[in-house]
Amino acid sequence: MARRRGVLLTKKKFSVTGMSCAACSAAVEKAVGRLDGVESAQVNLLAKSMVCVYDESKTGADAVIAAVEKAGFGAAELAERDRAAAPKKEKATAGDGFTAIRTRLWVSIVFLVLLMYVSMGHMLGLPLPGFLHGTQNALPFAFLQFLLTLPVLYVNRKFYFNGFRALAHRAPNMDSLVAVGSAAAMLYGVIAIFMIGAALGRGDWDTVERYRTNLYFESAAMILTLVTVGKFLEERSKGKTGAAIAKLLDLSPKTATVLRDGEERVIPAEEILTGDVVLLKPGERVPVDGVVLEGSSAVDQSALTGESIPVAKDEGKAVMSASVNMTGFLKIRATRVGQDTTLARIVALVEEASSSKAPISKLADKVSGIFVPAVMAIAVVAGAAWLLAGRSVEDALNACISVLVISCPCALGLATPVAIMVSTGRCAQMGILIKSAEALELLHAADTVVLDKTGTITVGKPSVTDVVECASGRLLPVAAALEKKSGHPLADAVVRYAADAEPAEVSAFTDVTGKGIRGVIDGRICYGGSGAYMEELGVDVSAVREQAQRFAEDGKTPLFFACETELLGVIAAADTVKETSAAAIRRMKADGCEVIMLTGDNETTANAVRRKLDLDRVIADVLPQDKERVVRELQAEGRKVIMVGDGINDSPALARADIGIAIGSGADIAVEEADVVLMKSDLNDVPTAIECSRQTMRNIKQNLFWAFFYNTLGIPLAAGALYPVWGITLNPMIGAAAMSLSSLFVVTNALRLYRMRCDVPRR
Repeated sequence: MARRRGVLLTKKKFSVTGMSCAACSAAVEKAVGRLDGVESAQVNLLAKSMVCVYDESKTGADAVIAAVEKAGFGAAELAERDRAAAPKKEKATAGDGFTAIRTRLWVSIVFLVLLMYVSMGHMLGLPLPGFLHGTQNALPFAFLQFLLTLPVLYVNRKFYFNGFRALAHRAPNMDSLVAVGSAAAMLYGVIAIFMIGAALGRGDWDTVERYRTNLYFESAAMILTLVTVGKFLEERSKGKTGAAIAKLLDLSPKTATVLRDGEERVIPAEEILTGDVVLLKPGERVPVDGVVLEGSSAVDQSALTGESIPVAKDEGKAVMSASVNMTGFLKIRATRVGQDTTLARIVALVEEASSSKAPISKLADKVSGIFVPAVMAIAVVAGAAWLLAGRSVEDALNACISVLVISCPCALGLATPVAIMVSTGRCAQMGILIKSAEALELLHAADTVVLDKTGTITVGKPSVTDVVECASGRLLPVAAALEKKSGHPLADAVVRYAADAEPAEVSAFTDVTGKGIRGVIDGRICYGGSGAYMEELGVDVSAVREQAQRFAEDGKTPLFFACETELLGVIAAADTVKETSAAAIRRMKADGCEVIMLTGDNETTANAVRRKLDLDRVIADVLPQDKERVVRELQAEGRKVIMVGDGINDSPALARADIGIAIGSGADIAVEEADVVLMKSDLNDVPTAIECSRQTMRNIKQNLFWAFFYNTLGIPLAAGALYPVWGITLNPMIGAAAMSLSSLFVVTNALRLYRMRCDVPRR
């Protein structure tokens, strides 16, 4: 469900069958988009699917399916369980589809070779049976070619079914071009057989010879075979585009050992329930998301986060599905199972991104919607022009067929979706989840990066940085004893630091709001808190005042401790900056982005972080509800804003920003609102995502340029525009080969994105 302009909208995914090119997807989108209540319809040609957002009070899934079918295609709703199983089904059936195309190709090639031998063998001096030699045997010569062409037409009949059906629905597509072109060649050949028969009856040997040498059966068979070659190569290349998802799916273990009724049981992984206790031996994959109940081990999370170094896990630590238990025995409690696991959510996000459309693809969609009808019109005009110029019917037919087969918009339709699918999959391998094609496109155009501080730039967990003792051996026991009773955010940091100190008993504990804490230890009243609180109590802090001031200037919080009026010392604590933050910010600035830190901390602390990281600007003392306003004001200045955050308070700003990036370890709502999720919680992945976007957009533009250039050059050449000047014409068979190679070029170019390295700092 989604809500837009106060209306509750339904978002559903459908499978769509019968599509072969960009014109098909454009026709489906147009048909569904005309329905009342449909907010958007996005068709993914590569995945053969459609995501539709609509108002269920005005339309429904049945109406959507009916609209697709009326347009000449098939459609079916994908339920949630079907969507979850879809990747596995696609993986299982991909081989079957590839095998079917390969079989079609081999049958086509075998009969094409025989056909070419019969039709052109004599030109090369190859031996032919006597009944095929000479003008007097023109009829068996032509009829044998007809018979050899039929198997090629039969195995490739799909082109005719889809192509003519699309024509009947007034939505011609690539199959329509191939079907009309090859059928025209075939029809001419059949007519030629009758003309040869009639001419033989009249003894008109000139007519017999003219038709015997211009039968066009080999053109029809060659067109279908070369298009099938292109489909075969395209299918093989496209099979690689889902490699990232396939690899992720393979990470899920098939079985798991659970503890039920005090007994260890090996069950299928999909039968694990929330709350089940799962036992993990060294080397086993984690089947669910969970929390460690017992044991300690190093866990390899590289497949999900891209982190090469295993992460230590012990009691209370969270573990993710598909990670590998490396060294020790672990007992975990399942907290998320099935489609709620980290692995399942990653797969879903990658699939959704792969199925979405980038704004840049709208140009291709618009062109494709009018392209095929325009090509058919050009083919008719070209043929008529040849006839009006006094050329033969054969020449006119040659021009028509050449225009039809060379103009296939396959390359145009594949230019964007293949690159998007490859790129989002590659990013997922690096631990960067990009939720939509739009986000992928917008990332490289950003000029401002707004960073939350706590948990984003910093670790998000305060720790002790400095200790200054004034009473030897007494500071840490007293500090730990008092802070154990406190609920202050810094208390836990002090307790962790002083874990080895001799414990002390505290009585009469009091939290003095806004000042500090106090309690009785060994009969003496002890205090902890700010310098002002100490001075109020009459404690002399002059010995450590300068050091405490320096701590504050460095963004640290000084905590003073005393017994009665005796100063015990001062402990400085701070939320430390992540090791990778400085390098990440340098990379963002190298990308031409202004980097701004947005924080609720005071100016002193914020400026300390600014100096340390060389930030362009800090905006401090910002209330949680005001973060969205700051982003909005930056956008009003004409900026393209990336917002990076991790907390619940960041979610409005993440939603408002042009691109919201959530730290993977952050709150669920922040992750939901974001357009990009960083699984490693590493700021370095922000410039990595920007560079990924830059390379992907460059690849898409290369693909689109080639597709437009190819058709701009090919169509006039096929129509015979160069013949009056240079005498150049294009054989339909060459046109078919060029069309196939064009699609292959686009897919192959997109596959180069698998090798892209976006995680290397730019120099």
